[in-house]
Amino acid sequence: MGTRVHSNEHVRVEVSEMSQVAQARRVATMLAHACGFDEHAAGTVALLATELSTNQVKHAKDGEILLRMVERVHGEGVEILALDRGPGMANVGHAFVDGHSTTGTSGTGLGAISRMASEFDVYSQPGKGTALLARLWKSSEEERREPKLMTSAMTAGLVCLAKTGEEVCGDGWVHDEHADRALYAVVDGLGHGLQAAEASRAAILSLRDDQTIGPAGYIDRAHGMLRSTRGAAMAVAELVHRQAVVKFAGVGNIGAVLVGPQGSRHLVSLNGTVGHQIHRVKEFEYPWPAGTMLIMHSDGIATHWDLHDYPGLTSHHPALVAGILYRDFARGRDDVTVLVVKGMSDRRRN
Repeated sequence: MGTRVHSNEHVRVEVSEMSQVAQARRVATMLAHACGFDEHAAGTVALLATELSTNQVKHAKDGEILLRMVERVHGEGVEILALDRGPGMANVGHAFVDGHSTTGTSGTGLGAISRMASEFDVYSQPGKGTALLARLWKSSEEERREPKLMTSAMTAGLVCLAKTGEEVCGDGWVHDEHADRALYAVVDGLGHGLQAAEASRAAILSLRDDQTIGPAGYIDRAHGMLRSTRGAAMAVAELVHRQAVVKFAGVGNIGAVLVGPQGSRHLVSLNGTVGHQIHRVKEFEYPWPAGTMLIMHSDGIATHWDLHDYPGLTSHHPALVAGILYRDFARGRDDVTVLVVKGMSDRRRN
């Protein structure tokens, strides 16, 4: 059996003043309790959210905190993604020094935040802003005492948000890991709101088994299951580790790009609407060389982005890539999903 993760979306908290820090803390605490964290661990999650959002008020503008539950083989956790369009940091290393502060306060630096988190990463660019990722896993203490081999050669990052004013997101996604392959999908129910969510949910259900029928087969099956819904755009990618290839099929306006050392390659999606009108679904196969990243996104993200504008970003956690693409290219009038996948250079946790 694989490790299946799907369809949990982020909670967004806008952060521009100190009163909003408390809201970020409340959401973090709620998610920690939903994961079954004890009071000490939940307090650490709340403190992480407080420190990250407070830093945004002090140092940035147009700040926001995205929070969600995350899953893996060894348990659940809470992810906090802090994004801003502030001045950025010319020297990120200085911010990790305890006592470092640019506002005259007795700041403890990002080093203290990184020590509290099970996983931490930061990307900053002068004049564009900063993106910070912090994750805390329920089982992190046990794993530190007894390190384990990673169960997958892949790591993924995500942003999934409903359109402002909507209660549910009309997008859906799947991340399904197996020893020999991995399946990824992004679905965009037509429009937004409850009916769009119903369509994307039906598409996600069509992917829920361990039978390997290939990306085109999955879309064909979804087409039959979505006939009673308003329909969806859908793209499915299957990474076959042993062959170092990615098989891909898409219908509608889901963007999909392979970004690697040799440049970027857009994957082919066909016109149509899953559940209503599609022609014969075609499956395409592309090489997956070392260092390649797969980026899939709904049309809530504009298509004119170029990662060359963000030097060094591809070496960071894919959640930061997803976060920055959302921050800088969200259209603002639709649901948005960005799924970023890349190979892990080190299969053992440090």
